[in-house]
Amino acid sequence: MNRYEVEQKFWVDDLGLLRRQLAERGVVLDPPLEENDCYFAHPARDFVQTDEALRIRNKQGRIFVTYKGPKLDLPTKTRHEIELPLGEGETVARQWRALLEALGFRPVAEVRKRREKGRMTHGEQMVEVSLDEVAGLGTFAELEVVVDADLLVQAQTVILSLAGLLGLNKVERRSYLGLLLERLDRGKPAT
Repeated sequence: MNRYEVEQKFWVDDLGLLRRQLAERGVVLDPPLEENDCYFAHPARDFVQTDEALRIRNKQGRIFVTYKGPKLDLPTKTRHEIELPLGEGETVARQWRALLEALGFRPVAEVRKRREKGRMTHGEQMVEVSLDEVAGLGTFAELEVVVDADLLVQAQTVILSLAGLLGLNKVERRSYLGLLLERLDRGKPAT
């Protein structure tokens, strides 16, 4: 089954205010988690040019590998995503990293973030809300719906509508990896 991630990311100046707005709408945020994402470059094609991504995520000891296909639209970051659990523990992460490197993939950068997640229904869709504090970049909110292909347009409308209700208007289409690499290229120190 082809599932698509319909997502939009926003710069947030005041996470506390956004937390209160979400609480007023009945959203209960999960305890914060630390996530460390190691991104890889493909040995035979340029993921920057093809707008793809491959990463190994360590979510507080739970390890996942994720492939993200190219973005499919302009208003949101809709893309095909495949995520698979790999196991638990740093040893698993090191083994999978070694496997990818043996196949010619090269580590590009690591994105570290503190993430709080909550869920809410909006427009008959379950929306996952993530509040992120990203090392070296700042604070963000992500709204995400995962749907089958026949519900893409509906999911995009839901994301944009909810963003409007929450006053999220500083849209960021670039990935955290892209933002981090741009900052490093400009020589700005990570915060």
